[in-house]
Amino acid sequence: MKQMVGVLLLIVGLYLGYTGINKYSNSGESVEVLGVEISAEDKDSKTTAFVYIGLAVIALFGSVSLLKSGKTT
Repeated sequence: MKQMVGVLLLIVGLYLGYTGINKYSNSGESVEVLGVEISAEDKDSKTTAFVYIGLAVIALFGSVSLLKSGKTT
């Protein structure tokens, strides 16, 4: 049972990390007009991305600990 939960947490952690990185990379845009670069960023999207990445790290640590404790020697 611990191994199933560990694998599930691993999958969820990888998904959250991927989603967080995509949100972070898509949070800002820049346009060059007449030699002047104009940039805009979405701070709410960056905050959401950091939350996803933080949850991904927690899920990955949880999955590693569950998978280590579930091994029989």
